[in-house]
Amino acid sequence: MRSEGDTWDIVSSVGRTALGVATFRAIEAERPDALIDDRFAPWFVEASGDQKFLGMLADPGSIDQRNFFPRTMGPRTRFFDEYFESATRAGIRQAVILAAGLDARAYRLDWPEDTTVFEVDQSKVLEFKEAVLDEHSARAKADRRTVVVDLREDWPAALVAAGFDATAPTAWSAEGLLPYLPGAAQDALFERLDALSAPGSRIASHGGPGGGDLQRLRAAARQYFDRGPFGDDPPFDLWYDDERADPVQWLTERGWTVQRFAMDDLFESYGRALPELPPDLPAAFAGMRNRMSFWTAIKS
Repeated sequence: MRSEGDTWDIVSSVGRTALGVATFRAIEAERPDALIDDRFAPWFVEASGDQKFLGMLADPGSIDQRNFFPRTMGPRTRFFDEYFESATRAGIRQAVILAAGLDARAYRLDWPEDTTVFEVDQSKVLEFKEAVLDEHSARAKADRRTVVVDLREDWPAALVAAGFDATAPTAWSAEGLLPYLPGAAQDALFERLDALSAPGSRIASHGGPGGGDLQRLRAAARQYFDRGPFGDDPPFDLWYDDERADPVQWLTERGWTVQRFAMDDLFESYGRALPELPPDLPAAFAGMRNRMSFWTAIKS
């Protein structure tokens, strides 16, 4: 469970979920019909020494097929990849990846040469990432700048200190982030993001269950799964369920134009069937899937 001001490294708590996401990206990239190309993801898993994720990487068939999350990683990653590609085609040359974790987009995507990509995350996560990339002599395809700060703190100051230009349009991403923030921190994040965004700026994110939905989901997960794909730190137990503003509504009220993408539509657009859930699983799981929409917003 979470506590105020908690921290983590790459093999504990919230940091370990980033390692799990890297594992699922690596597995997706090896599929014959892969939606992404990510040769970097396996490096992080191998360097971590985490036996659970190393086992999944060696034998993807060992993943419990009732677990829905790993099978969403291909479409989810492709969605955010295409979002950044669309932003650069529109002339945006400044990107900010909030809670960057082990996201390797600064290396994977073909950024225009004058693009700056800021990666914001906690120190131990970025230090691990940097060490692995340096070990493999990886070279970013953009001007990559790491910003070491907790998103519950004054991250705009750290971002500006790293060279962020609030007068230029920005492409922001909040992938796999919002449920891990307390409600007050999420609301503050969007207030700061809006203040830092010049006209033409964009943001992409996605939603999930909260409140009573999240409580039912946690109870069902404990009943039906002894150990989920993340082991002792299941994401549901790390999420906050306190009150917060609906970011889509909040941004719309402040002049952003928002477009939603339902999960089933997203899967269909990439030629993937939405994974079927076993009939014995509680309705809480089906409800979560129905509410997991993705969205983008553009500031007028």
